[in-house]
Amino acid sequence: MGAPVPQQPRRFYDGGTLPSGSDPGEPPDPGADPRIVLERHTEEGVETFSLERRLAYLDRHLGELLVPADAGFRTDLTSVPALFTWLVPKTGAHLPAALLHDALVAGRADPTSYVSSEGHVVDRVTADRVFRDAMADTGTGVIRRWIVWTAVTVATIFVGRAVPWSRARHWSYRVAAVVTIATILYLGYSSTSDLFDRVWVGAVDVPWMGQRPWWVEVVGGLAGAVVVPLALSLLWGRLRMAGAIAGVMLAVLLHVTVGLAVIGASYLALERLARRSASLAWGLAALVVLGSLVVFAVLTLG
Repeated sequence: MGAPVPQQPRRFYDGGTLPSGSDPGEPPDPGADPRIVLERHTEEGVETFSLERRLAYLDRHLGELLVPADAGFRTDLTSVPALFTWLVPKTGAHLPAALLHDALVAGRADPTSYVSSEGHVVDRVTADRVFRDAMADTGTGVIRRWIVWTAVTVATIFVGRAVPWSRARHWSYRVAAVVTIATILYLGYSSTSDLFDRVWVGAVDVPWMGQRPWWVEVVGGLAGAVVVPLALSLLWGRLRMAGAIAGVMLAVLLHVTVGLAVIGASYLALERLARRSASLAWGLAALVVLGSLVVFAVLTLG
C-alpha cells in the first residue's frame, strides 16, 4: 500500500474563474479555501452539474492542477451506482477529489477538462492515484478511499483510455478481473446452495463449508470470502491490491448486493407501472395486502 498519505487539506484551494468573452477571469488563489459552486443541469433526464468556479489542487508529483479547463465540463459528482450510495455517497468529504477525478479522466464521449500548470499530461492510471491522494487530503476515511480507488481502477481496466500499459498487459488485467469476478460469483452461488442444503443446478460442494451446523457454515463462508479473493488477486500483478479489495468486497457483499438489486428493481418496476396505469398499481397493492392478511391469519391462527 506504500507509505500513508498525510491529510493536507490546504492542497485544495480556490482555482478562480475561467475567462469569458472580455472577462479575463480570476487567477487561482492558494491562500483561499476552495469554493465549489455548482449549477444543476438535466440533459435527457440525466442530472449533471457544471462548476462556476475552478477547483485547484496541488498534487505531490504533478504540481498544480486546475479543473475544469472549459465551461462545457459536466460532472455527476461522485460517479457511483445508486445501488452502492449507502457505502459511498454522491457527496461528502470526498467531493472535491471526485470533481477533480471527473475532470482528469475522459468518458466515452467526453474529453478531459484540466490544466496542468507544469505541463503534465495525466493518464488515467495517474488520475486514479491523484484521486486516492486527494481523498486523503480531504479527510476521507482510509477504507472508503481505498474502496473508491479500487472501483475507479476496475473501471480503468475495462473502459479506460490513455493508460500507460502495453496492449498485452492491459488485456492481462482484464482477464484477471473477469476470472476473479466469475470465480467469486460461481463460488458464492455454490456456497448459498450448500448453506441451504439444496442441490442447485451446476453448484459444487464447497469444502470450507461442508455438512456442518449452519453457523459454522456461515463462518466458513466468510472465511472463504476473504481467502479465495486474496488468492485470486495474485493474478492481477501490480494491481493486486485492487484485485484483493475488489474480490473481498464482491464476495462479502454479494448477497447484500443481490438483495438490494432485487428491492431496487422491484421499486423501479412499480414506479413504471404506476406511471402507466394508476388503477393497475392500486389493484396490485390491494392484492399484496390481501395476500399478506391471508398468510398472516393462516400462520398466526393455525
